[in-house]
Amino acid sequence: MPTYQYECSACGHQMEVLQSMTEKRLSKCPKCGKQKLERLIGTGTGFIFKGSGFYETDYKKKDAPKKEPQKGPAPAPCSGSCACHPPAASTKK
Repeated sequence: MPTYQYECSACGHQMEVLQSMTEKRLSKCPKCGKQKLERLIGTGTGFIFKGSGFYETDYKKKDAPKKEPQKGPAPAPCSGSCACHPPAASTKK
């Protein structure tokens, strides 16, 4: 059921009333008792869709793109003359 906002043009009293759309508009002000109550035009409410449905691709939060590890050039094979392989001690004396 929608909520309607009313204002009395005689005393300025404002109120919100939960009414069915088929109910008649209120006309008597509960504060001053005069028949000057008018229904105001409201902005309405927005819709929030949750769950699966047609809007899923439009409003679904996008996952951040996954970063792949950077691939550099492959290390060169060790030839044995590098710093990690010290020269073998000479056996000649």
